[in-house]
Amino acid sequence: MQHVRLGKAGLKVSRLCLGTATFGVQCDEPTSHRILDRASELGVTFLDTADKYPLGGSLETNGRSEEILGRWLKGRRDQFIVATKVHGRMGGSAWDAGNSRKHILSAVEASLRRLDTDYIDLYQLHRPDPETPILETLETLDHLVQSGKVRYVGCSNFLAYQVALALGRSEARRLVSFVSVQPCYNLLFRQYERELLPLAEEEGLAVLPFNLLAGGLLSGKHEQSRGPTPGTRFTLGSAAAMYQDRYWSPESFDAVARIAETARHIGLPVATLAVAWVLSNPVITAAIVGASGPAQLDATLGAAELTLDPAVLDHLDKVTRPFRYGDAVE
Repeated sequence: MQHVRLGKAGLKVSRLCLGTATFGVQCDEPTSHRILDRASELGVTFLDTADKYPLGGSLETNGRSEEILGRWLKGRRDQFIVATKVHGRMGGSAWDAGNSRKHILSAVEASLRRLDTDYIDLYQLHRPDPETPILETLETLDHLVQSGKVRYVGCSNFLAYQVALALGRSEARRLVSFVSVQPCYNLLFRQYERELLPLAEEEGLAVLPFNLLAGGLLSGKHEQSRGPTPGTRFTLGSAAAMYQDRYWSPESFDAVARIAETARHIGLPVATLAVAWVLSNPVITAAIVGASGPAQLDATLGAAELTLDPAVLDHLDKVTRPFRYGDAVE
């Protein structure tokens, strides 16, 4: 497995990162540990989680993914780069969510306990918080880095202007600065190509995309005529409505059929092709792959060794270009 720099930072991370959002609801602990074992066997050393995972859970299950990961890491913490996130609701009080100083300071201690570690390699803001000034958040993150509890900081689900604002505030106040952004990015969700990815390239930020298979739509798991497959993100608790709204459309299924045809033509599993397409973008640093079983990793992690033919990339670009959204049409 190739290792690359995390943006302008000196830290090296594996080209593919294992996401753990399935751990605790879609996957029980033994299955989650088998997924981690298989990822490790295939060379993955970069692990991503969040305090509010598992996806599709509830306030009662929040934190379970970190706990499962923490137990697996025991005795081998120094062999892996661990990233987690803060923002999600973790309690019933008004201040138990968001990016305020109070919540971040409480949340990082709780994540450290659940992960059973003394430090977090990459601590990311899971979402923007419009009710907290970004300067308050950045000062708190700077304190965490200075204290040694966090090594690097980044953000997820931020728009380009929000990243630019944060970078400017960090530079002006000489505070710790984001080294990475984590956007949703796949063949059916390309709008970040218009502003966020160019910003990341210009500023030297690592790009760590998630949702590479569009919740399984790009793996052929779903058929429009039958509705969402039970037990998947399209039917899973609090995540179902978000995934159906984002991807469940005739246009998406038409594109998936054409992508699957291309995959068959070149002799690849469609999941491998979808991940390889993401990695083909030179702005991408490390792509986050998830799984509900260890066998799924063979197809997705196999993309790390592929170089797609330019003609295939051109065809996929034409098929999915409408999913950039908002491009000027003459």
